[in-house]
Amino acid sequence: MKDIKQIIERELLPVVEKPGRYIGGEYGAVVKDDAAVSLRIALAFPDVYEIGMSHLGLKILYTIINGHAPFSAERVYTPWPDMEALMRRHRVPLYGLESFRPISEFDLVGFTLPHELTYTNILTMLDLGGIPLSSRERAGGSFPLVIAGGPCAYNPGPLEDFIDIFIIGEGEEVLVEVMRAVDQWKRSEEAKRSGREDLLVSLARTVQGVYVPQLYRAVRSSAGALISREPLFPGVPERVKKRVVPALHSSQYLAQVPVPNIAVIHDRIGMEIRRGCSQGCRFCQAGMIYRPVRNEIPENIRAAAGSALDATGYDEVALCALSVGDYPDLESVAREVTRSARSGPVALSLPSLRPDLLSGTIADSLSESRRTGITLAPEVGTEAMRRRVNKNVSMENLIRLIAELKRKGWRLVKLYFMVGLPGETEDDLIGIADWIGKVAEIGGRRSGKWEVNVTLSSFVPKPHTPFQWEPMNSLDDLRAKQDFLRKRVRARNARLKFHDLESSFLEGVFSRGDSALGKAISLAWQKGCRFDGWRETFKPQLWREAFQEAGLNPVAYAMRRFDDEELLPWEVIDTGVSREFLLSERLKSVRGELTADCTLEGCTGCGVCESLGVRPVLGNKRE
Repeated sequence: MKDIKQIIERELLPVVEKPGRYIGGEYGAVVKDDAAVSLRIALAFPDVYEIGMSHLGLKILYTIINGHAPFSAERVYTPWPDMEALMRRHRVPLYGLESFRPISEFDLVGFTLPHELTYTNILTMLDLGGIPLSSRERAGGSFPLVIAGGPCAYNPGPLEDFIDIFIIGEGEEVLVEVMRAVDQWKRSEEAKRSGREDLLVSLARTVQGVYVPQLYRAVRSSAGALISREPLFPGVPERVKKRVVPALHSSQYLAQVPVPNIAVIHDRIGMEIRRGCSQGCRFCQAGMIYRPVRNEIPENIRAAAGSALDATGYDEVALCALSVGDYPDLESVAREVTRSARSGPVALSLPSLRPDLLSGTIADSLSESRRTGITLAPEVGTEAMRRRVNKNVSMENLIRLIAELKRKGWRLVKLYFMVGLPGETEDDLIGIADWIGKVAEIGGRRSGKWEVNVTLSSFVPKPHTPFQWEPMNSLDDLRAKQDFLRKRVRARNARLKFHDLESSFLEGVFSRGDSALGKAISLAWQKGCRFDGWRETFKPQLWREAFQEAGLNPVAYAMRRFDDEELLPWEVIDTGVSREFLLSERLKSVRGELTADCTLEGCTGCGVCESLGVRPVLGNKRE
């Protein structure tokens, strides 16, 4: 390990871009004595350091695991292509930042799956670590177990060739349970006489939330349609239920975390104040898979934020949730957090607020701190489309509240909209353009005093949502819609940013894909695909070649309307939200009918509470 570190410091870091990504040694990093550790996991994030170090889920797991005396968690991120090339040239294996130990010497390598365009980075990390890419190739050796969790695990199909175990749901409890089982197995007589398959079967049988792809057989019709997924061993569940923590206590794990060596994407303290969302936007996967809603206790947030400010030296706190404005104690928590530092004022960040939930009091709290810009997500531009997608937002409130922020001295607002949604018409696009114009006009005629930054993404159908059966628009249609909006939005102080269409298409392919896509991923990686979510490194032509060589038609995944009756590749996963509810929501979308927020108006029948035996936690009590 000393040799690895010396080679990195002497040969690689002097010539690589952003060497701070690779040196470790951050303040707050946990380095354990080897003699006291019985099981090691490399928490692997398949993107660069700056993004991985901003990920709250990874921070929470890092703290939890290292809080268990016999376990050690280290961090590892994907090297940028310049560092990858140097590591290969000097034969330096991928390593954990805490110990510089090669990841092949860990017991487990656990990937977080934040989005679909990180899949080739997973292969890069395994290969750089000296770990065979295929789970079958690893079966007979002493390689680490490769596990994966996160949002993309809810459709594990495209990665099933490469991952041994998928963790479905929230990892705080289940990951520790898996580690305990592996630790016990390692030290047992059974481990000496049986293979890895016995361990995997035992985990699948005994730990809820564990999906082991190799323990299932796909049954298909003569036409190739998926009929069922059958377990190969008794006791292995037909469908894997997600794991849910019954109450949210994540703030305690975010009170002291490693402070990055370089500037990162979210260079501030992050506090998760609410998990789950009850608004029920029909395009939103997170709103379905993270049910039910659970609120963190206000006192815990205040205490943790104060501790984190003292421990890290930051002077900005982000209060994070899928819908921050729905948190019932937001006004008091926001006010107290901005006054909780001993050394000076604290800036407050509230990511992606619903405009109708931004009260004047919250605006005041934001204005008392540094004005870092505010992000609002109206998503759509007409009442008809709001009803289709179940986005119960008042655009009039948006204008009123943004005007209030302008009067309080704010100079920047960021807006998110989406194009290509099911049933979209030209009137809906005109509505988006008109609302952008209205927000831009709030600044008056003086240029440079009021900026409106608008991000327009393309609709991608996501598994486990009411729109999972719907196709993406064709690339030609999406391109025409982008051109329409470019011409329609004329305000000089409004800057439009569109998501790249080819990368959105690839996201759609993997979002609705199955295990056949593993071959295309492998071929694309061999051809040099890396960091597919980055504009400067994305190579769509190589992906087209990979799909062709794999004998796959990507359009059939992203742009086909699925039949209501067909079994979908991801339905081996049970989120607790019933198929019947999703279909009924799809029908209500066609009719333009809204579904109420269950935390405000009672149960809407999604099924998650009954299926998983959990209840919403609102305020300080469980409902």
